[in-house]
Amino acid sequence: MGIATKTESQQWFAGEKLGLTGTVDLLDWNSLIDGRMEISKLLLVPNLKTGQLEPLLSRFTQEEERQMKRMLQRMDILAKKAVGVGVRLMVDAEQTYFQPAISRLTLEMQRRFNQERPAIFNTYQCYLKEAYDNVTIDVELSRREGWHFGAKLVRGAYMEQERSRASEVGYEDPINPTYEKTSEMYHRCLDYILEEVRHSRKANVMVASHNKETVKFTLGRMVDLGIHPSENKIYFGQLLGMCDQITFPLGQAGFPVYKYVPYGPVKEVLPYLSRRAQENRGLLARAEEEQQLLWTELKRRLFAGTLFNVPSPP
Repeated sequence: MGIATKTESQQWFAGEKLGLTGTVDLLDWNSLIDGRMEISKLLLVPNLKTGQLEPLLSRFTQEEERQMKRMLQRMDILAKKAVGVGVRLMVDAEQTYFQPAISRLTLEMQRRFNQERPAIFNTYQCYLKEAYDNVTIDVELSRREGWHFGAKLVRGAYMEQERSRASEVGYEDPINPTYEKTSEMYHRCLDYILEEVRHSRKANVMVASHNKETVKFTLGRMVDLGIHPSENKIYFGQLLGMCDQITFPLGQAGFPVYKYVPYGPVKEVLPYLSRRAQENRGLLARAEEEQQLLWTELKRRLFAGTLFNVPSPP
């Protein structure tokens, strides 16, 4: 890849390469960068001693460079295996100060492995103020480059860490101010992707939510847009042991629905589960609702047609 000449750069900024009136949108600029400049020259960081910008990779130790190579190798192996056996690989999201690197690597895997079907999914945390912008930019990029878009939508799980760091470092809180605003953002992002499914049939989305209203919203929009469950474009996911009263009716109605299971060392799994509990406000209320539904069904099965009147548990 060569560096753009001064004349070429001027043509781009003047709009001559785009056939426009002197404007360059974000994706056009990204394409220019990706296609004409060396990656090592883009990842520049300031040297505090000299005051000059230097390539980030030049600051890596040998061990850090080995770790990056191993990470890329592992991602490649996982992606190839997922494509080979016909399953989806969903890359999880982390804190905003890690996420750009994760999203960038996931995007490169999507470009490579999502040509025939959406095998690689990126995760979007809708409690972030920038969630809708992130979704729309990535969808537009998939349109322009012709690959299948895959997304998992979650509400988010690092609120305390994000707000604490924003306050400590001194930048704007990246989290939506209320739970209701987060739900609005979730539905806005979801609706945009559903419209893309209807328009191109090249987008897929995992609705990873324990929220009953979000599931109802999704089902209603699928009907409005003419997206049938049998198309396998829209999936639902809940954590094993949570919200079975949502999962099972969806499955019985023919919707692709999954129970996901965290596994690993206890010290790592328990914090994950605690974040899920924090993420899903009203979890205890829904657990009580689920308990009551189970008790009602148990009574129906055991005592149908009898005169027994079994009281509800205290």
